Amino acid sequence: MAGSERQATAAYVAGLRLLARRELSEAQIRQRLLRRGHTLGDVDVAIERLKTERALDDARVADALTRTAIVVRGRGRLRVSRALAQAGIDPKVADRALDRAYGDTDADALLAAVLDKRLRGRTTIADEREMQRLYRYLLGQGFESDRILSVLKNRLAPARQRDEPSE
Repeated sequence: MAGSERQATAAYVAGLRLLARRELSEAQIRQRLLRRGHTLGDVDVAIERLKTERALDDARVADALTRTAIVVRGRGRLRVSRALAQAGIDPKVADRALDRAYGDTDADALLAAVLDKRLRGRTTIADEREMQRLYRYLLGQGFESDRILSVLKNRLAPARQRDEPSE
């Protein structure tokens, strides 16, 4: 086996080891292999081999990241989209994964579930300050601002709602 072929195989094996621990995107594998001192040519050969053997599949990674973000972490579409971009997933692949995942998910129910968890058993929001804190939190979780406001206004304590001027 020639030296460059041996180095490409070493990069391939290193890539397999990385993928054995968790799903990683092509960009993440490339970055980690380069950081470990493999040459660009060896990394390219290793990545092509990993893709050919279907050990490396960005669509599968995008689906896994999206499902985990929704089911386990209760994240909104915007935050999951940012996470996919940060993982180096192609925008078209990311959009397809988001459409599949959020097509089956009731966004309002997800938002309500995240809010219920944050309120720890309470059903109403005590005051305007708490509403603002919850708004910032939910916005950071990737939910759309108009949906957040709608849900929060419905949860504001009845006494507070009467005090607010109507729009």
